[in-house]
Amino acid sequence: MTETPQQLPEAGPDGMTRRQLARHLGWFGAAVVLTVSGGEVISHIAGGSQAAAGSEHDLHFVQVSDSHIGFKGPANTDVAGSFTRAIDQINGLGFRPDFVMHTGDLTHLSTPAQFDQVNQMMTGLRTDRVFTVPGEHDGVGDAGRAYRTIFGHNTLGDGWYSFDTHGVHFIALVNSLSLEKLGHLGTDQIDFVRKDIAGLATDTPIVVFSHIPLFAMYPQWGWSTDDSLQVINMLKRFASVTVLNGHVHQLFTRVEGNVTFHSATTTAYPLPKPGTALAPMPQVLPAGQLGAALGIRTVTYHEGDTGLAVTDQRLA
Repeated sequence: MTETPQQLPEAGPDGMTRRQLARHLGWFGAAVVLTVSGGEVISHIAGGSQAAAGSEHDLHFVQVSDSHIGFKGPANTDVAGSFTRAIDQINGLGFRPDFVMHTGDLTHLSTPAQFDQVNQMMTGLRTDRVFTVPGEHDGVGDAGRAYRTIFGHNTLGDGWYSFDTHGVHFIALVNSLSLEKLGHLGTDQIDFVRKDIAGLATDTPIVVFSHIPLFAMYPQWGWSTDDSLQVINMLKRFASVTVLNGHVHQLFTRVEGNVTFHSATTTAYPLPKPGTALAPMPQVLPAGQLGAALGIRTVTYHEGDTGLAVTDQRLA
């Protein structure tokens, strides 16, 4: 690391409102824009009247996740190739991202060769900075020590940190290295967040990165963090909080008051939707359909405004 670093109406039987359902159905067909206005987080399909105009002073960053370098299986026989395609797609966005964040499971089995390979691949990203948080696959057998040797510089504890740029405060959390079933933050990291945000004004936009979701997406599969509410409750005083995670290998969004959670897709292989299988095992898709399940995410913020535009793209 190079820096120190609405309530919605008409809920259906599954707890999802009509508005949320419409948003979910639109994920893969178009870009989804997240606008923060008057303390509310509103998502809409890109191209609508609420989309903010671009500016050379905007903050642009990219989220990638779950590259699983080293994976070998029929769900994707060339994860290095698909991650290379993701890197090429980032480099061809038409702008230079201020940074790229990889939200974990960089490797599949945490071997030195896999960490070296993914690190070398990410040096090809045309960006000023690359940030990471570890996934559970990055701590196999050593609680993340090999990961921190390469990616843990200027971080605290198991690899958490924060940084500021363009008027936004970013917090990168580690919830994947001390888990039994669910993700876990621990008291040291929760204390870090408490001290980290203590002096921030309530109108400061907050973006939080983690690997495992900080909301109860599907605890039966471990897609939740057992002590995340302690952090989320601390963040409720801020007008706009966006939480970006990986782990689940699919796009999903949830809004809770001023906090919007976005799960990212993967560059490796898809996992089943919650409850549609006995376990979250890699899915083999019909020929030619894998790219539609893989992708990258770009986020834009204009300093001084309260708008965040979140765009998810399929892997070309």
